[in-house]
Amino acid sequence: MKRSEMSRSDARELFMKLMFQMEAQNEYGSRLKDLFFNEHLKNRRQRKYLEKMFTLTCVMLSEIDALIESCSDNWKIERMCKVDLATLRTAALEVMYMDDIPDSVAINEAVSIAKKYGTESSGKFVNGVLGRISKVKNVG
Repeated sequence: MKRSEMSRSDARELFMKLMFQMEAQNEYGSRLKDLFFNEHLKNRRQRKYLEKMFTLTCVMLSEIDALIESCSDNWKIERMCKVDLATLRTAALEVMYMDDIPDSVAINEAVSIAKKYGTESSGKFVNGVLGRISKVKNVG
């Protein structure tokens, strides 16, 4: 891979940042997504993945949020750290709707992102919630 090419890990991190911005601005439309991608997506290697994630977010956001909330020991979406929420949404979409990505990869990458951008307890929180989501998926 050339240095200028975006890895899947970089794409996940970029998507988390988009989710964070959308939550902060309370806008989940393609206008904001297009502005964000035009500014931050310098190469096109991961564009298909990012567009798929965005489409899934638009269609499944309320279901994903309900799943996150049900798997997060009495934490309401509104009270969660916005970085944790954006990270959880990104990974939960991968776990639940992208069969080509192993759950363990989505969870490990999310924990790394949470540790990098979140609070001291973000990694543990994200790992716990995603572990429960993975169990729900594999039981159902």
